[in-house]
Amino acid sequence: MPAEIFLLHCEFRVLILNQMVKYSTRTLNRTFAALADPTRRRILAHLARGDKCVTHLARPHAMSLPAVSKHLRVLEKAGLLRRRRYGRVHEMQLEARPLKQAAQWVEEYRKFWEGSLDRLAEYLEKTNKGAVKKGKK
Repeated sequence: MPAEIFLLHCEFRVLILNQMVKYSTRTLNRTFAALADPTRRRILAHLARGDKCVTHLARPHAMSLPAVSKHLRVLEKAGLLRRRRYGRVHEMQLEARPLKQAAQWVEEYRKFWEGSLDRLAEYLEKTNKGAVKKGKK
């Protein structure tokens, strides 16, 4: 294995270990699992415009109130929303902290992969130039 490729491989492993320390695996897993469902993403979009009661959140979806409540529990367990009770009315509020952490995690991997791909491109350019020089001799 060429030294440059080995270094890329080693840097990737170190980065993964650093990420595990910086972010809670459980929090990220719950956040991404909650965001995987389009209904839950639409609910979060509604909550981004302001606090809403459960019945208001359920209206645009063609499902029962208990089904919407299950989605809300998933979002709540992921820390993406907070529930407040006023008598029998349950009002939901968006909690953006887990979304911010997930975005930061994705951004760090984006930076890593861009840097890795840039180094790979440089390596390939060097090896191609070397191959062209050898071919001319």
